[in-house]
Amino acid sequence: MTRILLTARWPQAVEAELVRRFEVAFNPDDHPFSREELKQALQNYEIVCPTVVDPLDREVLSVEPLRCRLLANFGVGVNHIDLETARKRGITVTNTPGVLTDCTADLAMTLLLMTARRAGEGERQVRSGRWRGWRPTHLLGTKVTGKTLGIVGMGRIGRAVARRARHGFGMRILYVHPRPLAPEDLAGLDAQACDSLEAMLPQCDFVSLHCPGGAKNYHLLDRARLSRMKPGSFLVNTARGDVVDTDALIAALDHGPLRGAGLDVYENEPNIDPRLLAREDVVLLPHLGSATRETREAMGRRVLANLEAFLAGREPPDRVV
Repeated sequence: MTRILLTARWPQAVEAELVRRFEVAFNPDDHPFSREELKQALQNYEIVCPTVVDPLDREVLSVEPLRCRLLANFGVGVNHIDLETARKRGITVTNTPGVLTDCTADLAMTLLLMTARRAGEGERQVRSGRWRGWRPTHLLGTKVTGKTLGIVGMGRIGRAVARRARHGFGMRILYVHPRPLAPEDLAGLDAQACDSLEAMLPQCDFVSLHCPGGAKNYHLLDRARLSRMKPGSFLVNTARGDVVDTDALIAALDHGPLRGAGLDVYENEPNIDPRLLAREDVVLLPHLGSATRETREAMGRRVLANLEAFLAGREPPDRVV
């Protein structure tokens, strides 16, 4: 029987479904796999189901002997997998698109609102007993309704954020995307494409990132681009941590133009730069973009559909490589 390994625990309902159909090995204490454990997994299992925290780079994927034939990723982003090496080694890679769009968009709006309205600061004051009651100048934030939102990456999640911002808060929507979008993708958004980040950033009160991570977009928001943002603006990142240069972000918060940032992802996560932890003008969440029961179960079932197709000799519906 084909042996399958999950590198992290999934929602119980989906794990039970897997066990009924396949021979499955689990990560009993849900610890992050080391590079050596990932190599052993590739040597011992025909199918490995990794997550975004599993660095399957060229060195790991070059292990010998190689038994793995399918990396059925639990998640949409695959920048943690060296796709070219996987292709060369004959490893199929799948992901789970579509099912996490709404929940990730909801969380992006959560971060936008929390950052603008200084909700993290306020919550910490209440819990610590430092709140002295209402007063006219206490924790003055920034109005969201009617402001301009710039979206970097107008894919499924970017468009879902645009819908929420446009229809819920009357925001003006600007965006950059690597290719032209079909009119039906933009229906009802009244969104305006910009030729470049350099053209878009100075116009935006808020910028929300929804592009892939990895080499192509590594430090896409660097010191030069962050310096072009509108004075008093805010940055939200629910994409990948390496899209933003952390040193440049901190400099932009210290000296302008940024007034605040809302982050769900980080460079080198789960290790967060201590300089971010010490700041009151940054909202920090622990990579919760898709973290609802409904979405995580749907992600697991999407992996299951890819497994079934692969093992039946059919084309997996969400094949990346």
